[in-house]
Amino acid sequence: MSDVSPGARGSGTGLEVVRVDGSNWRTYRDVRLAMLEAAPRAFWTTHAEASARPDEEWQQLVGRSRTWLALLDGRAVGSVGSFRVPDQPEDECVLVGMWVDPSARGQGVGERLVRTVVEAAAADRLERVVLEVAHENTAALALYERMGFRPTGRTGVMPHDPSITELEMALAVSELPAGSW
Repeated sequence: MSDVSPGARGSGTGLEVVRVDGSNWRTYRDVRLAMLEAAPRAFWTTHAEASARPDEEWQQLVGRSRTWLALLDGRAVGSVGSFRVPDQPEDECVLVGMWVDPSARGQGVGERLVRTVVEAAAADRLERVVLEVAHENTAALALYERMGFRPTGRTGVMPHDPSITELEMALAVSELPAGSW
């Protein structure tokens, strides 16, 4: 898979999506810490937990998932990951850690990050992309619905705060119209 998502360059917006690797994991760490500080109720990890991780743990974390950074005019403004849970069906992946800096919202960054995960899943011949989103995160819910994700009926709670209900949503990659992404 390419380090830059298809269609990420040349859109005239100065937006590109790049894969996180050994050269830019620190930038990812900084974005992750910013997201946990800005949206403490949206993710499974707290800012305090993530801040305490040594560099080696950050490098291992990046190595266990496919993670991308959104760069707007060269500035890191968001990230997303794709992960496989051990007991998950072989033909699906989980979209995780989706976040866009408030200063970059409304500029297509979220859509581009979601497309990156879906395109990677399609390239891997996966059938579904699933995600969990906090019920109170109406902006994220609207984005995912706009991108074709639908509720599965499954729910859960955040490990660090059981008062936050998460809704599972899924997108059937195989049902996307050709060329729609």
